[in-house]
Amino acid sequence: MKEIKNKWLELVIVLSAPLLSVIDVFIINIAIPTIKKGTHATDGEMQLVIAGYLMGYAAFLITGGRAGDHFGRKKVFFWGMFAFTITSCLCGMSESALQLNITRFFQGMSASFMVPQTIAFIQILFTDVKERAKAFGLYGITLGTAAVIGQVLGGYLSDLHGMIEGWRLVFFINLPIGALTLWATYRYVTETPKHESTKFDYSGILILTLALFALIYPLIQGREAGWPLWSFGLLLLSGLLFLWFSYDQKRKLANGAVPLIDVRLFQIKEFNMGLAAVLFHFMLHTAYLLLSAVYLQNGLGVSALDSGLYFIIPGILFILSSVLASRLIIRFGKKVLLVGVVLLFAAFYLQMLLWEPASGPVVVIGLMGIWGLGNGLVLPSLLNIALQNVPLAYAGAAAGIYSTFQQTASALGVSIIGGVFFYYSKDGWQQAYHFGTIGLLICTFMVGLILLLIPAKKSIRESAS
Repeated sequence: MKEIKNKWLELVIVLSAPLLSVIDVFIINIAIPTIKKGTHATDGEMQLVIAGYLMGYAAFLITGGRAGDHFGRKKVFFWGMFAFTITSCLCGMSESALQLNITRFFQGMSASFMVPQTIAFIQILFTDVKERAKAFGLYGITLGTAAVIGQVLGGYLSDLHGMIEGWRLVFFINLPIGALTLWATYRYVTETPKHESTKFDYSGILILTLALFALIYPLIQGREAGWPLWSFGLLLLSGLLFLWFSYDQKRKLANGAVPLIDVRLFQIKEFNMGLAAVLFHFMLHTAYLLLSAVYLQNGLGVSALDSGLYFIIPGILFILSSVLASRLIIRFGKKVLLVGVVLLFAAFYLQMLLWEPASGPVVVIGLMGIWGLGNGLVLPSLLNIALQNVPLAYAGAAAGIYSTFQQTASALGVSIIGGVFFYYSKDGWQQAYHFGTIGLLICTFMVGLILLLIPAKKSIRESAS
């Protein structure tokens, strides 16, 4: 009995990593207006507050997973959490937008080392199929709950006016949680076996990081600067770096080395199509959270606290529809996701038509609720669709690519759709939301089209179980 109790206690402790990492995406969305005012930042610099975190997260995610194999998952989890806590405090101490964006990048980087250990711990601690399913269920609930907590905390803390500015508390809140987790990790979490033969692709990490920076930075800052020549130069450089990265990974694989990404997976047509669906969905998902949070406050005149509260019901509906989707997908397959896409399209289109300063909270929250229902049917099940035709031998590598692609797509959504939104904000926030929502609708349409083209798999019941 003692072993069982410890096992579930360890799970609760390591779940703090995905909890904090997701909170720190959502908590920023609501706090953007107050952070902008507190740091005297531009709209582009505020986009980088989110995109920079996601870049650091995406570039080091696979390496973070391998570090756990090599050094021990408890050790990497502990030091990842320690770095996350310290960088969170540095974010809160920032005196300028530049300082904040630099520390946000390293905060995302530290998250990429602690979060993969949670999934690894679940696989090691829970060998029984039913227990593992329950543990992964708690993992999913944690992600959904973190989204709601982040929105509410962001609104509440942003509205505080005391000795410490409210936007700084958005980052300092991680200090007590991180400190408690570090103590509990040291006291109760057991170390896992090491695989010291694990290799690290340092040059691959460097090339990928530079390629992501050369892509994301000009998309955000180039727009604000009026698209000077350097912005087009960096975009061209990003394309060349991605080509070099592809060549570098293929060469290492051919020479028997361990590349950052196993490019053989891209020979699977269905996997590529699944990644394309992930690209468009996470672009619209992260962009919508940014657009809606800013528009609620600047366009509809809702306070920061109330803006956070508006996300509670959609968050609950997201969790409920996620649970429902996990059961329905076994029987109906991708049809479940297509229903979700239709709901998303309807929610965005109706919000574009009906969201205006005269809109009451019932209309606003009701349409957000439709978004929550639709998103719950799509987002959690995309991983299953993307990996359904991947051989088991490549499952781990494919999951790493999926997660990296997910974070990169989120950064692109903030950069591209968020860029359109802020560009048109000079003509009024309602106009800005109108054009930003057109971007959301295009991405939603692309997700639906790709899902229609992905071949259905007869054995989806097995892959979902």
